[in-house]
Amino acid sequence: MFNPETKTRMRKGPFIFLFIIAAVSGLTAIVMWLWNEILPSLIHVSTISYWHALGLLILCRILFGGFKFGGRPNSWKGQQWKEKWGNMTEEEKEKLKQKMKERWGRNC
Repeated sequence: MFNPETKTRMRKGPFIFLFIIAAVSGLTAIVMWLWNEILPSLIHVSTISYWHALGLLILCRILFGGFKFGGRPNSWKGQQWKEKWGNMTEEEKEKLKQKMKERWGRNC
């Protein structure tokens, strides 16, 4: 049957796609502008084109895994540690603190 939620989602789809394209285009232009304004005079490199800037963004995404959308994918680990810490006895907590001190050399 007719589902109004599906129809609304179908209307938003093209706008979301256009927003993503505009955001990537804008970010690419900002990277190009910043590169061309700062780096040639600072470290004597040549200027880059729009497509080079887009390539840099893609390379950064591949190497560093940035540009994450939709929250932190590893946030469940923090919740998992909170539950684990809450279920530990005082003796287990002290052992873990001591282990962390030995490993990292700081007060934890």
